[in-house]
Amino acid sequence: MVSTPAGVSEHQRLLRQSDSEPTTGRVLLIACYESGLQPLNLAQPKAVLEHRGFAVDVLDLSVQTLAELPTEPPNAIAVSVPMQTALRLAVSAVSALRSRWPEIPIAFYGLYAGLNARYLLETGTADHVLAGESELALAEWCEQATGSQACPPAAAEIPLQALSLRTRLDLPQPDRHGLPDLERYARFQAADGSLHTAGQVAASRGCLHTCRHCPVVPVYRGRFFIRDLESVTGDIRQQVEAGAGHISFVDPDFLNGPGHALKVTEWLHRTYPEVTFDFTAKVEHLLGRARHLAALKANGAVFVVSAFEAVSDDILERLDKGHTVRDMERVLPLLAELDLPVHPTWLPFTPWTSRRDYLDMLDWIEGHGLVNAVPPVQLALRLLIPPHSRLLNSNRGAQWLERLEPAEFQWRWHHPDPGMDTLQVQVERLVADRPDWSGEQLFRQVRALAEDTDERPLGPQLPPPPRLTEDWFC
Repeated sequence: MVSTPAGVSEHQRLLRQSDSEPTTGRVLLIACYESGLQPLNLAQPKAVLEHRGFAVDVLDLSVQTLAELPTEPPNAIAVSVPMQTALRLAVSAVSALRSRWPEIPIAFYGLYAGLNARYLLETGTADHVLAGESELALAEWCEQATGSQACPPAAAEIPLQALSLRTRLDLPQPDRHGLPDLERYARFQAADGSLHTAGQVAASRGCLHTCRHCPVVPVYRGRFFIRDLESVTGDIRQQVEAGAGHISFVDPDFLNGPGHALKVTEWLHRTYPEVTFDFTAKVEHLLGRARHLAALKANGAVFVVSAFEAVSDDILERLDKGHTVRDMERVLPLLAELDLPVHPTWLPFTPWTSRRDYLDMLDWIEGHGLVNAVPPVQLALRLLIPPHSRLLNSNRGAQWLERLEPAEFQWRWHHPDPGMDTLQVQVERLVADRPDWSGEQLFRQVRALAEDTDERPLGPQLPPPPRLTEDWFC
């Protein structure tokens, strides 16, 4: 039994165990996709595992291949799956890993690991699954997997609540040594078209809000945790020293903790005044915490991402977004006055979206001059309903809801109007087949497709705002 000195938390004690212990084994951490940026979800557990005495190898399959696996076999493998795209890629990769190293235990961690735990465990894709604030639990599993103590047997019926770790952790600064260079990832494109190396940082995790379609909600259930200021600023520092000229704050909502956000960005601007940043915030926060926006702009903010989702108040209410179309219209002049461009994200295809709703969305985007601020892929997105989605609480038994497809990691649904499902497929194909088209040209094509008419000119549009070169999708 190890006693804990006064003033030292249990989490800090666990991290310090490595001070007196030899290396306990070798762990391979794998990421598959994190929106085109260097994966924080490798860097953070890497730091924890190394503090616990592990040798850690990392592989990011968004820029590397399985041919670059280390030659020395690990004692355990852990795969990061924060989004559905990553999970799909991970399942394929793990099949190859099982063939190469059939005896090595594999854990999955991240939002989509928890949501899809039953499938991952029942199929033997994963031997262990974690979600939420899971770094210390992952380290403990690795100790079991690499030591004499046997890992507990996989249990496919573990409820999500038991997997959703929601206690704030005292974590060390993420360790990005050994990760692929920042130059291999998405860039920040400034308003003048110049390209700059980009990094990503999370000042907080989880979210105060419970939007019905959000994958964060079933895991965190309305809780959020700020990350230690020194850890956050240290992560920024190491990326700037590695060449980053722009930082993307990837918190689900940067303004959940506005005081913390200001402290972080004030440090950033004071220390690296030439470095810019972007952040994500809900419409209701952009309005309700507007007094903070001028300070964020002064600290180097160059754009903000906000989930507008729809121009139908009925759909917004069904999603429990916490804002109205009128709120979206109030936000635009507020941000324009600050010269802080918004990247609105959209959910254009839902079971409740009529063709008229879709056309209204296109008209709204055009009418507010935002065509160049909406990546074409956003016009094709279809509602994703993962297992445990809060949408299931209010829609079970709905005629449009079909069945859970475990291997697809989602509930299948159809639109009451088959023409809308057809339109979604057509828009998706159009966007995929024309990646070299300008936003305005492709927008005209999408609108003509939706209206079943010839193309027509657009009204005046704002110029393309600053952006990351990797368009957002899940």
